[in-house]
Amino acid sequence: MKNNFVVDNSVVMSWLFKDEVNRYADAVLDRLTEATAYVPVIWPLEVVNVLLTAERRNRIRQADSVRFLTLLLQLPIIVEDDSPKNLMGEILALGRAKNLSSYDASYLDLAMRKDCPIATLDSKIIEAARDIKIAVLSF
Repeated sequence: MKNNFVVDNSVVMSWLFKDEVNRYADAVLDRLTEATAYVPVIWPLEVVNVLLTAERRNRIRQADSVRFLTLLLQLPIIVEDDSPKNLMGEILALGRAKNLSSYDASYLDLAMRKDCPIATLDSKIIEAARDIKIAVLSF
C-alpha cells in the first residue's frame, strides 16, 4: 500500500510521554488510521526497555506501561522478521557507512527494503535517510 511507512521508536514512545508530545508524532499516529507501519524485529524490545527505564525513574507507573502496550498492540504496526544474515550483514554495513547504531540502521534498512518512507524524530536517521534517498515522512 502506498501510504505504508516505517516508524521508529522515537516517534512511538513520544505517544506515551506527555512532555514529548509533538505535532509530528501526532500526525504519524493519525496516519495509522489509513496506513500500516512497519518496524524491525528489535522494536518490541526497544519499547519494553523504554517502559522499564521510565518505570525505574518513576516517570510512569506499571499501570501506565500496561495501558500503553494494550493500546500499542491495537495499532496496525507490523513487526518485520528478518533473516540473521540480513540482521548481521546488511545492517552492519549500513551502520558503518552512516555512523548509526545497529538499532537505528535496522529502521533505515527496513525502509529501504520496503521502499517506503520512514517516520522518525531522530536527526541522525533523518540525515542518513536523506543521504541515501529514503523519504522521511512529512506532513
